[in-house]
Amino acid sequence: MDLYYPPISYVVSEREDGMLLKTIMQKRMGVSRKLISRLKLTEQGIMLNGTRVYISAKVQTGDIIEIRMEQERSDDMLPQPMELDILYEDGHLLVLNKPAGIIVHPTKGHYTDTLANGVVHYWLEQGWNYRFRAVHRLDQETSGVLVVAKNPYVHQHVSEQMIAGTVDKRYIALVHGTPASRSGDIEGPIDRDPLEPHRRIVTPGGYPSLTRYKVCETFKSASMVELKLETGRTHQIRVHMLSIGCPLIGDRMYRHPVYDTRVQRNDQVQTIAPEAALNGVVPRTELEAASIQELDSSIGRQALHAASLTLVHPIEGRTMVFSAPLPEDMKSLKAGLAQEETPEGASIHHNNEGELNV
Repeated sequence: MDLYYPPISYVVSEREDGMLLKTIMQKRMGVSRKLISRLKLTEQGIMLNGTRVYISAKVQTGDIIEIRMEQERSDDMLPQPMELDILYEDGHLLVLNKPAGIIVHPTKGHYTDTLANGVVHYWLEQGWNYRFRAVHRLDQETSGVLVVAKNPYVHQHVSEQMIAGTVDKRYIALVHGTPASRSGDIEGPIDRDPLEPHRRIVTPGGYPSLTRYKVCETFKSASMVELKLETGRTHQIRVHMLSIGCPLIGDRMYRHPVYDTRVQRNDQVQTIAPEAALNGVVPRTELEAASIQELDSSIGRQALHAASLTLVHPIEGRTMVFSAPLPEDMKSLKAGLAQEETPEGASIHHNNEGELNV
């Protein structure tokens, strides 16, 4: 069995003649210092024209630089058979359509039945040795596109694209109510809730966060929105949509105002969240509150789907777009919303062109 993955090669150009190999690796090939240190320890990690050399060597026009990473396995993860929806795979990337209800990576107290366990099993069945490296995370109850890197070089380069904001991530959500504008930016800073550290809130002292949204369709009591993340804070979409009074349908952590802080109205005690109260979305009647709760119970998770992700392939240099279709539970919820009736008895909703469908 080969101890190394296929090499990543680079040909020295005329303008690079006489430069140090280390400089080429860092500035042209984009190899991190950490990875260079690892490559130096292996017999075939750093090769110049087929010969192992020191990174202090000077290169000449036409020289071929090759880096080889040792094959790895996720021996700390229990392989488990699992049905995987693979959107794309090559020797460098694995792109999956993650189902809702599954955790991406083992965590404390949850070491099995994760997506990683299933991927490791799949790779072993194929006779491949890779370490599971998810480039980003999706919440347990969020479905959609997830990218996994197959070696540390690819993981580093896709991660750098994420940090630079050049990876385009689009989500589809079904939310209570309708945002005040058909499209807009939500720039509320996000940080931990001091009273409930596992939750996040919009707070002036939080980390800068930006979500762009566009309303795709509107229904009687809800909307379908497309969201683009410009930053990647934990629970960002869920927190931001709650902050403008349009929480995700089915979200048990960032719930509609009807569930939270108690307020008095017309001698009746109702419940609203402080964020949403500012946006004027307090339920008008007990019937409306009951309708909201019924809608939340109609789907077993937050109605959020990672619909597409665009990145530049770290080896091939081409722009790639990965898409995952809307899952059945959200299709069903959307269909039910489209059939909601107005007080006059006619079903009604608007599509993204603003046309009225009755």
